Amino acid sequence: MPRRAAVALVAVALVVVAGLVSWRLLTPDTAMEQGLSLAPADTSRVSWTDWEAVRRELGADVDAGSSPEAVDAFLADAFAADLSAMSALGSSAAVMQPELGFSPATISWELFAQSPDGAVEVMGVGDEVSLDEVADRLTTLGWTEPEDDDGVWVGGPDVLTGVGPGLTPELQHFVLLADRGVILSSDQAPYLEQVREVVDGDAGAAGDLADLSADLGDPLAAAIYDGDHACERLAMSQADDDAQAEADQLVEAAGGIHPLTGFAMGLLPGGDLRAVMEVEDADDAPGDAEARARLAAGPAPGQGGDFSDRFAVTGAGSDGTTITLDLRPEDGEYVLSDLTSGPVLFATC
Repeated sequence: MPRRAAVALVAVALVVVAGLVSWRLLTPDTAMEQGLSLAPADTSRVSWTDWEAVRRELGADVDAGSSPEAVDAFLADAFAADLSAMSALGSSAAVMQPELGFSPATISWELFAQSPDGAVEVMGVGDEVSLDEVADRLTTLGWTEPEDDDGVWVGGPDVLTGVGPGLTPELQHFVLLADRGVILSSDQAPYLEQVREVVDGDAGAAGDLADLSADLGDPLAAAIYDGDHACERLAMSQADDDAQAEADQLVEAAGGIHPLTGFAMGLLPGGDLRAVMEVEDADDAPGDAEARARLAAGPAPGQGGDFSDRFAVTGAGSDGTTITLDLRPEDGEYVLSDLTSGPVLFATC
């Protein structure tokens, strides 16, 4: 082969390989990462529910043709299994399905992202949901159709009230992204315009939270907080003075801890949980992992009783700045919903 032709073939091969690497780097590996890639960079709190996996976990047979009563029964089963606590749509499902054409009974997944500026529901849809049909329903129900296919469908509180009772305000305005199989909604139309800038690549996404979520694996339901939100929401400062004094003694006895820069907890298929916590300095992580594991196996001041009454710590470790605790809940315990709001001693700052 002539040398010039060989060089050309090598150059083409390098371009192809580079393209594949770039595609792998830019393409989310999981549905949760896809949802986070559409959340604004200043997102401080994320709630995740993999509705397709929840339906599979519960053996539910709800679909687009299910009655409101069947949808409500499915949500009740999900609540009993602590699988719906992260959703913003639970009370809305029975009205959403017949009126809007989608609900937790048919969407693939749901990610609710909150920031200081607003909140957005990001919902993945599959073959069960036709976005053309959703658009027709929105028009009929009173939403104002946008000029662009990916523009904001403007509704508002009066339009939402006219659809039916119990609908969350987060369903007031919509964006339908047919090319991504995603529905966005929010109680603020201007905020949805900001989210569109993320979708269009003109603004940054919630990358730090995406990195944190990767250590959860593929959870059925999860909560993910940045450091400021974790240290506010989970801190022992929310407890009374006696509980705070007890917590100080327990933390000292465990060897001390360092402030968190992020927190995530997810309920995995089969019922186990994983808690992921990040600290600023990797040198602090191994000691924090040991101390926080000890705290997670002892008394729960501010909540009452002992953590060991609710779950067992089955594993603890660290990797870089990341601390991981694996937990096995006792039957009937609502560990995910209980431990994603404070005070939570082993997750305090």
